[in-house]
Amino acid sequence: MRDLVTGMRYLGRGQRWVARHRRWWGFGLLPALITLVLYAAAFAVLVFRADAVAAWATPFADGWGAPWPALLRGLFVALLCAGGLLLAVLTFTAVTLLVGEPFYESLSERVEESAGHCPPGPDLPLWRELWVALRDGVHVLLRAAGFGLLMFALGFVPFLGQTVVPVIGCCVSGFFLAVELTSVAMQRRDIPVRARLRLLRGRTALAVGFGTPLVLLFLVPFAAVVLMPGAVAGATLLVRDLAPGEAEPSSPDREGRGRDHGGPGPDGSGTGPDVRAGGRVPAGA
Repeated sequence: MRDLVTGMRYLGRGQRWVARHRRWWGFGLLPALITLVLYAAAFAVLVFRADAVAAWATPFADGWGAPWPALLRGLFVALLCAGGLLLAVLTFTAVTLLVGEPFYESLSERVEESAGHCPPGPDLPLWRELWVALRDGVHVLLRAAGFGLLMFALGFVPFLGQTVVPVIGCCVSGFFLAVELTSVAMQRRDIPVRARLRLLRGRTALAVGFGTPLVLLFLVPFAAVVLMPGAVAGATLLVRDLAPGEAEPSSPDREGRGRDHGGPGPDGSGTGPDVRAGGRVPAGA
């Protein structure tokens, strides 16, 4: 229970951080806005075609007497749309992080600098970082999809499918959402995706406490866009405590970054964030 509450606190700390550094909050909105437009278009197509998909998937109900075909297909449409929303929640963060890799890398680094020090991270070109992010995202997505299919099938179980299964589904989604959000800070520490999963499985309640409230909030229209910068900030703070041995003390140059290159300082002042190759700003730049 303590870890569950601690996870929620990290989420709150991240939102407070971006509230104090509003230029970074605005900076972090851009990738989520782009992804939201793409997802809204895809979900609109799903809803428009849901009846046709239900009829195609249940041809055996054509000979049933009324009202059973309509009831079965209505349930199928509801579960299909719910599954689409669940898939959107599970993949929204991965796609947004991929689209906004340089943005969120800079944001995450600035959070770590403001907290005291920031690991230097592997020196990789931008294309390599994008490839690693895509590969890791697919790995996590495949694992999450397996659970999603199981939750979809269990949704047909009377009573449990309408009560217990949605709760479990939210918690599973919250865990994988936490995995995705912590990937930015974990990748900077050169922790491979399988090791990330082991770390978070060892503190499952912490991951669920952080991710599940976001899953529920992301169901609110536009909430994902507004909350994503704070979610990345909170996940960065969570990783600092989850894998503290990976961080290295900062030098004076690293402490000065964010102010020297024109980004916001600890008080939010400055001319705004700077994105360069890989999302990192070399010390002394």
